[in-house]
Amino acid sequence: MAISNTFSDSETEIPFLPETVDGAVDFKGRPVLRSASGGWKAAAFIISVEVAERFAYYGINSNLINYLTGPLGQSTVTAAENVNIWSGTASLLPLVIAFLADSVIGRYQTIIIATLVYILGLSLLSLSAILPVTKSEGQVSGFEPQVILFFFSLYLVALAQGGHKPCVQAFGADQFDINHPGERKARSSFFNWWYFAFSAGLFVTLSILNYVQDNMGWVLGFGIPCIIMIIALAIFTLGTWTYRFSIRGDERGPFLRIGRVFIVAGKNWRTSHSTIASEEEACGNLPHQGSEQFSFLNKALIASDGSKEEGKVSVTEVEEAKAVLRLVPIWATNLIYAVVFAQSSTFFTKQGVTMDREVFSGFYVPPASLQSFISLSIVLFIPIYDRIIVPIAKAFTGKPSGITMLQRIGTGMFLSVTSMIIAALVETKRLKVARDNGLIDMPNVTIPMSIWWLTPQYVLFGVADVFTMVGLQEFFYDQVPGELRSVGLALYLSIFGVGSFLSSFLISAIEEVTGGDGHDSWFSSNLNRAHLDYFYATLAALSAVGLSAFLFCSKSYVYKRSST
Repeated sequence: MAISNTFSDSETEIPFLPETVDGAVDFKGRPVLRSASGGWKAAAFIISVEVAERFAYYGINSNLINYLTGPLGQSTVTAAENVNIWSGTASLLPLVIAFLADSVIGRYQTIIIATLVYILGLSLLSLSAILPVTKSEGQVSGFEPQVILFFFSLYLVALAQGGHKPCVQAFGADQFDINHPGERKARSSFFNWWYFAFSAGLFVTLSILNYVQDNMGWVLGFGIPCIIMIIALAIFTLGTWTYRFSIRGDERGPFLRIGRVFIVAGKNWRTSHSTIASEEEACGNLPHQGSEQFSFLNKALIASDGSKEEGKVSVTEVEEAKAVLRLVPIWATNLIYAVVFAQSSTFFTKQGVTMDREVFSGFYVPPASLQSFISLSIVLFIPIYDRIIVPIAKAFTGKPSGITMLQRIGTGMFLSVTSMIIAALVETKRLKVARDNGLIDMPNVTIPMSIWWLTPQYVLFGVADVFTMVGLQEFFYDQVPGELRSVGLALYLSIFGVGSFLSSFLISAIEEVTGGDGHDSWFSSNLNRAHLDYFYATLAALSAVGLSAFLFCSKSYVYKRSST
C-alpha cells in the first residue's frame, strides 16, 4: 500500500515538458516551445510587414510611368523602358542579397537592414520631388540634380526591395514546422493568405496613393510610403520574441556543398571518359530519382575505376545539386509570363490616360488605379481557391493541396494567354473608336470609350496570379534545399526581373523595326497612331509557346522527396 502511495505521489510530481521545435531556436539561441512561438502568431507580424513593403514598392512602381512622362518629360517608350529596367533590377537583386542572407547575414538581420535602406530611399525620393527642374522643349536634362537624385533614390528602393522580398517570405514560411502535420498543412495555406494580405494592401495602395500622387502632389505620394515603412519596422521588431530562427546544419554552407559537387563532377567526367560503360553501371546504384537526366552529377560520386570517391561528395550533396538543376526549365518557361506581367504598369496605364475616366461629375479615375482590379480579383478569389476549390480538388486527387504546384502554375499561364487576347481585342476597339471620331491626330483629347473596358484584362491578370504567382512562390521555396529557401524565392523573383529586361528589349526591338522611315511605331507617343493591339497579340502568341514548353518540361519533373 505504501509502495502504491509512493508511486502515486512521484507520478504527480513529474512535470509536464512542453514540446520544443527541432531545428529552430529563439532570437537568443535557446530552444523554442511550439506553443509559444512560430505558427500564425509569428506569421501575422511578418505578413503585416510584407503588406507595408508592397504598399511602398507598388506605390512607386504602379504610377512611375506617369511620373517619368509627366514631371520628367520622358517619351512613352523611354519611360516604359526605364520602368522595365528598374523593376527588372529590383527583381534580380534578390539573387545576390539572398545568397548573403542565407550564407552570412541571416534572414532576420537582412530584413532589418533592408527596411532601413527602404526608409532612406523613400526619404530621398520625396526630397527629389521637392527640388525644381528645368525643362527644355518639354524635356528634362538627365544631368539635372533633381533627376540624378531621383534615380539614385529609385535604385536605393530597388536595393532595399532586393533584400526585403525573398527574406521576409522565407522567414514567414520558416515559422511553420514542415515535420509537424498540422503546421505543414498550415504552411501551404500560408502562401495563399500571404498573397491575399499583400494584395489587399496593394488594392488600398492603388485606390488611394495613386489618387494622392495625381491630384495632391508627388512629395506626399512618395512621403506616405516612407512613413508606412517606419511603422513596418516597428511592427517587425515587436514580433521578435515570437519568431523561430532556423539552425544552419552544415558549417560549409549550401553554396559550397553544391558548388563542390559540380567541380568534382567535372573532374570525374574528364578522368572517366574512357570507361563510360563501367561507370554507368556503377551509377545505377545511386538514387534513381532522375539519374538518367543527371549522369554528369552522378559522376561526382564515381571515380575512374568505378569506385565511390570517399571524402569528396555524398549522395545527399549530389541530390541537392540535382534539385537546383531541375528548377532551370521551370524557371525558363515562365519568362514569357513575366514579360506579360510587366505590361500592367506600363502600356495598360497609358491606354487608360486616353479613355473616358469620369465616374461622376468632377471625379476622374487615376489610370494607374485600374491596377487595383488585379489586387481586388486576387483578394476575392484566394478565399474561393483556398476554401472551396482546394477541398473539392482534394476529394478527387487525394493531394493535400488539391492540385500539384506545377498544375497550379500552368493554369495561371493559360489564363495569362487569355488576358492578352482580350487586351488585344479591347485595344483594337479603342483604336476604331478613335478613328470613327476623327481623333487619330488628337492624342490629348479623351476618346469617348469608358476606361472600364480595360477591367476584364486586369481581372484575368489577378486570377492568373492566384494560380501562377502563388504557385511559383511555393514551388521555389519547397523544391530547393532547406538552407537555400531565401535563394529559392529569389530565383522566383528573378523570373520577373529577367522578364522585365526581356520586355524592355522586346519593346526596343519592335520600336526599331516598326518606327523606321518616319513611320509611327507600335509604341508611338500618340497612342491613337500606335499599335498596342499588335503588341498584345504578339505576347499572346509567345505566351502560348511558353505554356507549351512548360507543359512539356512539367511532365518529366520529379518532385523533391519531402514535398507533397
